[in-house]
Amino acid sequence: MRIAIGQIAHETNTFSNVATTVERFKSWEWDYKEKIIERHLGVDDYVGGMIDKCNQLGIEIAPAFSTFTGPSGMITKETYETLENELITSIQYAGDVDGICLALHGAGVAEGVDDLEGSLLKALRRSIGYEIPIVITLDLHANVTKLMVQEANALLGVHFYPHTDSHVRGKEAIELLEQIIQGEIEPVMHLEQLPLMIPTSTTYHSPAKDINEICWEWEKKQDVVDCTFFHGFPYTDIPDVGVSVVTITNGKPLLAQQVGNEVAKTIWEKRMEFQTDLPNPEEGIQQALSKADYPIVINETSDNPGGGTPGDGTFLLKAMVEANAPNTCFGFIYDPEVAELAHQIGVGSYIDVELGGKTDLLHGEPLPLKVYVKSLSDGQFFQSSPMWRGLKVNLGKSARLKAANVDIIVCSVRAQTFDEQIFLLHGIDVANYKIVALKSSQHFRAAFQSIAKKIITVDSPGLSTCDFSSFHYERINRPIFPLDSVQDYRKQTTKA
Repeated sequence: MRIAIGQIAHETNTFSNVATTVERFKSWEWDYKEKIIERHLGVDDYVGGMIDKCNQLGIEIAPAFSTFTGPSGMITKETYETLENELITSIQYAGDVDGICLALHGAGVAEGVDDLEGSLLKALRRSIGYEIPIVITLDLHANVTKLMVQEANALLGVHFYPHTDSHVRGKEAIELLEQIIQGEIEPVMHLEQLPLMIPTSTTYHSPAKDINEICWEWEKKQDVVDCTFFHGFPYTDIPDVGVSVVTITNGKPLLAQQVGNEVAKTIWEKRMEFQTDLPNPEEGIQQALSKADYPIVINETSDNPGGGTPGDGTFLLKAMVEANAPNTCFGFIYDPEVAELAHQIGVGSYIDVELGGKTDLLHGEPLPLKVYVKSLSDGQFFQSSPMWRGLKVNLGKSARLKAANVDIIVCSVRAQTFDEQIFLLHGIDVANYKIVALKSSQHFRAAFQSIAKKIITVDSPGLSTCDFSSFHYERINRPIFPLDSVQDYRKQTTKA
């Protein structure tokens, strides 16, 4: 048996002013053939799981094309065309295969293409036809569409947020594809879309945790192959934005529909439980300082580069500098100009900087600071978080700066903080700090949940704020909760 594997993954924040180009993809990952296996073998991500399962089952791997970049703004038209061409051409060059397994995301948007993944799959089908089965993995934040379901034989989304089950789902995708090829399973999918957007919600806690457990109970039923609760990606202004449920059965369409309806009904009943009331940065810092224990982790959810934000927002950092509490650190802020200056000046020097606030006007103004250059690094390490463990990370030229009592890490690549490695790289043991501040919504929990005595999430203006009313949506289907009053999720929606 021979299976082609590949990846095209991007989470598009359509409100961002940072265009997503081929160059952005290439700066993260742009691999062909054996290079894909070299990069992902031993890594706890989707493609790593696919490789491991193929090796376990004795399936010959035909690596095709794999690219990924961090969340950002709209994918340009030219970039989409390049991605489509690279995917199709690489699979054609892969030769005869029995199946195709792809790691996609589900929240990709390009100029003129609302549904990146569905469009790519449709283009691939035009090239290879419908005889070869295709199984795809999707991110939990996928805005799942009817086109995706129509063009794929099966799609599997991660259940956990943080996405610590990416590797497992990659393995399960290969296992399911093998069963489809051998005629053991005839997958039937049902998509249930809800007029609902929810804030970033960790599955470590209720209500998201409860929904997953309901899905798993249904999977114990005969002929229910899979049931996934997709949270959707609310920072995308497209018609199909929102929560959905995808159910896969073995040749039982009515059962798939029944399961999807029941799970969706429960999600709808719990919709108010997803709503949040978060403190602002100043309030969060005061809450942290009132605790006797340490470390207290404060995560700035409104400027989460993992949701397509600039990563150079200054609201939380400004509040920390003003509080000037001992044993506090911030890791990290994106500012390649300041990082470069620190490297030029060198360790042991004082420099005047305008830190952050350079991408847009939404996430705070640049902070004028006089800082001491404590340490410098190349920003490279291997991720140790249970999420994507083993991934090689390169945050570019990085520096540890001290502004009075606050240690500030500055990096040259925009990304969220997954684990403590960027701190360790600059000589900071987070266990010894009172406050550890970082930019992330939930993925940081995979590493910091066991370290932190308490986690405080703060919100402020930003492209990943939990306040959806701050966005000017123009194209989403309305009505949709919580922007609108919706009584029945099954009611037909209409485009705004």
